[in-house]
Amino acid sequence: MDRWRNKVAVVTGASSGIGAAIVKDLLENGLQVVGLARRPERVTDILKTVPPAKHGNLIALRCDVSDVQSVNKAFDTIIAKFGGIDILINNAGAFTLGQLATMELASVQNILQVNVVALVACTQRAFKSMKERNFDGHVILINSTLGHRIPMVGQGPAPFNIYPCSKFAVTAMTEVYRQEFMGLGTKIKVTSISPGQTDTDIVPDDFRRGQTMLQAKDVAECVHFAIATPPHVQIHELTVQALQM
Repeated sequence: MDRWRNKVAVVTGASSGIGAAIVKDLLENGLQVVGLARRPERVTDILKTVPPAKHGNLIALRCDVSDVQSVNKAFDTIIAKFGGIDILINNAGAFTLGQLATMELASVQNILQVNVVALVACTQRAFKSMKERNFDGHVILINSTLGHRIPMVGQGPAPFNIYPCSKFAVTAMTEVYRQEFMGLGTKIKVTSISPGQTDTDIVPDDFRRGQTMLQAKDVAECVHFAIATPPHVQIHELTVQALQM
């Protein structure tokens, strides 16, 4: 991780869960971290868990990733302050219960906007910054095991609706980005990290019963592992599941 010391990492969905755990790990390893969230004050709360010497390395910015104007405003601020972006962690995500056959289209559109379109918007801004500076950065996409396989759940209708569809898109986008980054003459890395069920606010109570779940810190450690690889090593896909006891 030494080569990333004092480099700039941007984390979306940084106010809680996996995003907050990633921010904490990056701060502890000497990076300048920008946490984007609709509730930036909760990003600032992360400072209570890291040594005081690291407090100056975190900036919390309000950003609603479902709003492209909000995304552009946040990235304009980051580039004006730091000059560029070196690592992007696309962590923000949305999920709601319901069946695709009957749920409101507004809910479908919101999930796709957050899980797919926002990822593209943020990655475009980060990639532009890296390429203009000829910097071999790293883009991380927080995916899901549901982006690879949709399990049967019980006897009733599955509750996943459009969510796994959005994550299958992330799996495809990872490979598209890998080919594009290479084809556009860069050595920018891209990694998809697909955790199984993780103990975060996004998980409905009904999903928790009798389940051994990953912790947010477990996923943050996967991000750490991916970005700590030497320049010639690229992890395309990393899948992590809890061991059921």
